[in-house]
Amino acid sequence: MVKIKFNFKKFLVGTAVGIVILVAITGGAIADRLFQFKPLDKYFPSRNLINQNILTEDSVVIDVVKKVSPSVVTVQIQTQARRVLQFNPFEGFSQQIQGGQPQDIGSGFIVTSDGLIVTNKHVVSDTTASYKVITSDNKEYDVKSISRDPANDIAVIKIDTSNLKPVEFGDSTNLQVGQFAIAIGTALGSFRNTVTTGVISGLGRGITAGDAYQGYVEQLDNVIQTDAAINPGNSGGPLLNSSGQVIGINVAVAQGAQNIGFAIPVNIVKDALDQFKGAGRFIGKAYLGVEYQMVPKQTAILNNVPQGAYVVNVIASSPAANAGLQPGDIITKMDGQELNETKPLSDVIKNKKPGDNISIEIWRNGETKNIQVALVESNQ
Repeated sequence: MVKIKFNFKKFLVGTAVGIVILVAITGGAIADRLFQFKPLDKYFPSRNLINQNILTEDSVVIDVVKKVSPSVVTVQIQTQARRVLQFNPFEGFSQQIQGGQPQDIGSGFIVTSDGLIVTNKHVVSDTTASYKVITSDNKEYDVKSISRDPANDIAVIKIDTSNLKPVEFGDSTNLQVGQFAIAIGTALGSFRNTVTTGVISGLGRGITAGDAYQGYVEQLDNVIQTDAAINPGNSGGPLLNSSGQVIGINVAVAQGAQNIGFAIPVNIVKDALDQFKGAGRFIGKAYLGVEYQMVPKQTAILNNVPQGAYVVNVIASSPAANAGLQPGDIITKMDGQELNETKPLSDVIKNKKPGDNISIEIWRNGETKNIQVALVESNQ
């Protein structure tokens, strides 16, 4: 007969371990159900969690599109029909009719319920053409007026209607590289309300926008770079954040490259709109009134003169003429900023406003002088 010895100590230890395991399982279940606390998902994500993340990203884009699409419009142009003579070396001369038919050329977005719309200046640059706006519900409106900002690639167009849905503006001062971005517009002038997504790829870029062969080229500084697809026809449409706020106005796509587009920061747009609403028009650029050529460092050393802007000509009755500037002067500083090849005179002037009083340091015949100049508004 085998006598089994009962070990009370081991029984207590086993019971305690069992209770701990039971409490842990029960506590985990309660935490999961009541507080959605899932520590293992951080290290071992489940398929359901991955699907949930994908669904969340999709939902963000869908929600933004539903929110903003009613505020995005297509800009349409119609030019007068003209007969153009063409030559083909194999077929000889032929005639073709250009213009006369409406063509979608760009995008825009509504900023007031009574029909104020923002787009790019280059979208509505043809002053001889007529323009229409097509809203997301395919209603067409004649453009009654166009105001073009001389300082930026921005234009404000007006249509006669009411009860439109304006966009919500964001803030471009706190943008981050890698931030999610959504673009909406009329891609390629054919596909209205096209939605593309990407990220902000860079900030503070400088680009040359436009086409020299079409007679419109403009240097744009401090623009947003994005890999959200921006095609011809997207110009003037909004670049949005994940909250559906406008953070930029799509302006250009890099030629010969893929997934490189650019947008003007929305704070520049807001400043331009405030100016427009306050004065009823866009204020012109600040005007000094000199023709100049920058003196490179090597040239300055060889000729024993300072670097700066060599004044070739002074426009009669201009602020420069009134302040006493003369041909042959070298402008070395403006408001304390030294002028050189990397900081030309035009870069300093473009940050000034009409009415600003500036201090100019000039070099004349071996002597340095300081002159005060009151800038005026350019009529160009």
